[in-house]
Amino acid sequence: MKRIEVLKTYKLYIGGKFPRTESGRYYTPEGRGGKALGNICQGSRKDFRNAVVAARAAAGGWGKRDPFNRSQILYRIAEMLEGRAAQFEDELKQQGSTTAAARKEVQVAVDQCIYYAGWCDKYQQTFSSVNPVASAHFNFSVYQPMGVVAVFAPEKSALAGLLGTILPIIAGGNACVVLASESKPLCAITLAEVLATSDLTGGVINILTGNRDELLDNVSTHMDVNAVVASDLTDAHKATIKANATHNLKRVIIRKEDPAKSESPYPILATQEIKTTWHPIESSIAAGSGY
Repeated sequence: MKRIEVLKTYKLYIGGKFPRTESGRYYTPEGRGGKALGNICQGSRKDFRNAVVAARAAAGGWGKRDPFNRSQILYRIAEMLEGRAAQFEDELKQQGSTTAAARKEVQVAVDQCIYYAGWCDKYQQTFSSVNPVASAHFNFSVYQPMGVVAVFAPEKSALAGLLGTILPIIAGGNACVVLASESKPLCAITLAEVLATSDLTGGVINILTGNRDELLDNVSTHMDVNAVVASDLTDAHKATIKANATHNLKRVIIRKEDPAKSESPYPILATQEIKTTWHPIESSIAAGSGY
């Protein structure tokens, strides 16, 4: 008698824990050769709300961490990805990648972690500024994290595209809620297992699986989400998100470049606010300078 394979049930990742979807719904995507990949949670509106609550609770502490410490944590994630490279390569092959493409994608994902780890404590010095003003003041602008960012991960790049979207967001001190690829979800939940055992604070990254069309309105209308970052959107999806974002003036960032192939500090700035501070110059200095 032929043995029936027991498929793994891949849970959600919310607040550093692995809950099942509150809706009780699952779907079973197919990989290479029509083989079932696993039982994947079909996240609901309530799951998304729970994830936003977890992200908001984590955002303040994460944003105030020393940038060098954030850098260390991203580097630690790279170390753990490297140690589980074989598992990620196997999952990518299950989802249709060739052996060479799977190995390359894992290498790119690790390199992305190293790259953005290096920028955590450097983007402020590089992009902040001291501004000239015609008065007795110092005037300077610095970057601050927006808070909670919702992410529609790339549909076709299961690992490198996912990390290429998330890393700039958390490198800048934000927390995020990510809707993973619907057709290639395995690497996202395995990544969550890596995050749960790293030094990353629970709630900084929350990963949901499910249907993009179903959650599109919920994500883009949520009043405690500060920005939406998305890849692989249809024109209809873009129009819906941009219209819904007006409810609380969310920032909408559509990644035109492939996050799996792009390494740049500018995506960090996309989810930052600019704070400009005016500080009076001491009266004696001002007097000596002619003011």
